[in-house]
Amino acid sequence: MTIAASYARFGAREAHGVSPAYERLALAVSRDDELLALLETLPPAKRQPNLLFAVVRLLGGPVEDPAAFRAYTLANWPAIEAEIRARTTQTNEAGRCAVLLPVLAALPQPLALLEVGASAGLCLYPDRYAYRYGEHVLGAGEPVLDCVATGMAPPTRRPDVVWRAGLDLNPLDVTDPADAAWLDALIWPEQEHRRARLRAAAAVAAADPPLLIRGDLVDDLPALAARAPAGATLVVFHTSVLYQVPAPRRDAFAEVVRGLPGHWIANEAPDVLRHDALPEPPSGAHLNVLALDGKPLAWTRGHGQAINWFA
Repeated sequence: MTIAASYARFGAREAHGVSPAYERLALAVSRDDELLALLETLPPAKRQPNLLFAVVRLLGGPVEDPAAFRAYTLANWPAIEAEIRARTTQTNEAGRCAVLLPVLAALPQPLALLEVGASAGLCLYPDRYAYRYGEHVLGAGEPVLDCVATGMAPPTRRPDVVWRAGLDLNPLDVTDPADAAWLDALIWPEQEHRRARLRAAAAVAAADPPLLIRGDLVDDLPALAARAPAGATLVVFHTSVLYQVPAPRRDAFAEVVRGLPGHWIANEAPDVLRHDALPEPPSGAHLNVLALDGKPLAWTRGHGQAINWFA
């Protein structure tokens, strides 16, 4: 897919109906030869809309108006390029726990959670958050994670988590102002509810920090998994991570994780982690597939706002 096509697709499928500002920017970039030429100078993994837009936000640039964004980007490209090359999209959306919860709650308890691509580890606290599936509320306190559940009964309990660890090439610390600023910049501009959720989830993590290890998802996963306590069900999971991993490494990761004891939960786009057969998606929006031990279970929205269980 060309850079122009990827930006057009992002605007039409991912940002449409979610972020008018990013929809406008993505479509404008897809038609702008000068901006596309600058993006062409970056490594393929660094050309994604989320990364460009978040870096401009981090540096204080405008993202509401395409013309102002274009002028700022062209005028400040050296600084923008340096940040893009140094960073990756590490969106740490705690809301994704709402689509993981039905699977986590059904596994043999207690659990030892190991998240691959953990960022700051905010998805390692499914037992600490509150949930709202329509009229069904589970747990108390903040944040409250809203999710539209279709084709399934909402979970009736939260998991019992006795160990939580994360693996990431660049772990983030929610108590570090620079890391917190990057996590904030990754949230789309209109989404103040996600910004509030980030602050609430960060407070949970800061009160009881997880074990976060800097490392590679293939080379360093077995050693970290071996640190899980005996008597707990090991659960290796990841959400919207593998698109940043080259295909051969994805295959190597899948082989490694299948060889570990316990269970594997994946929540990835269907063109990133492929399955033999999937039902028709419920909409044209960008969707992930929730899978347990390689078996696809449901369509999910990218930030955990909806889950559509397969019949």
